[in-house]
Amino acid sequence: MNSATILVIDDESQIRKLLEITLDSNGYKTIFATTAKEGIAMAANHPPDLILLDLGLPDDDGQHVLKQLREWFQNPIIILSVKSAEEEIVRALDSGANDFLTKPFRTQELLARIRSVLRNLNSQQIEPIITFDSVSIDLTSRIVKVKDEIIKLTATEYSLLILLVKNEGRVLTHQYILKEVWGPSYADQTQYLRVFIAQLRKKLEQDPNRPKHILTESGIGYRFNTN
Repeated sequence: MNSATILVIDDESQIRKLLEITLDSNGYKTIFATTAKEGIAMAANHPPDLILLDLGLPDDDGQHVLKQLREWFQNPIIILSVKSAEEEIVRALDSGANDFLTKPFRTQELLARIRSVLRNLNSQQIEPIITFDSVSIDLTSRIVKVKDEIIKLTATEYSLLILLVKNEGRVLTHQYILKEVWGPSYADQTQYLRVFIAQLRKKLEQDPNRPKHILTESGIGYRFNTN
């Protein structure tokens, strides 16, 4: 018997009932959310082994929910959607989905996809709240605090910070960071990156001139360190 916990985020009652019968009869523990807000909260408070995510949620676009989850949730996510356009599938996979099934789907195919992604399950989970020194980053609410005071970051500053945090201890090259945060056309704009790194240090480091966390690897890039 399986022991994996699967979170289903879907507002269709018939789909939820079908999944409950199918998954429970195959030994999976199944929990349900009917809105994006509820699903994100459940994933943060009790991280499941796998999420089945519908793109057509009543309170938010499923593609946006997927991107939010992928900021901190490392386990597999399979998309279940009536949307079958190629651009929707590619967009979801590029945003971090492990697989995509179009509704209506065959239950045996779904079970096979679930077994496949769970075989490759990465058990290392990023905590929803990251703290270092007097800084805390809540990945679910996207709130950054220093000494319990909320620090305002631009969307670009936040994306840059999360990229560094998610790759703690790893040296990220200038080109890699620029492509990930700004896009391929910015790959050579290293001065642009230096400006944003300086802004982050000013907002988060106790001594921006002698940073302890956002470290420079001379001529290569940057490395994030929580210690």
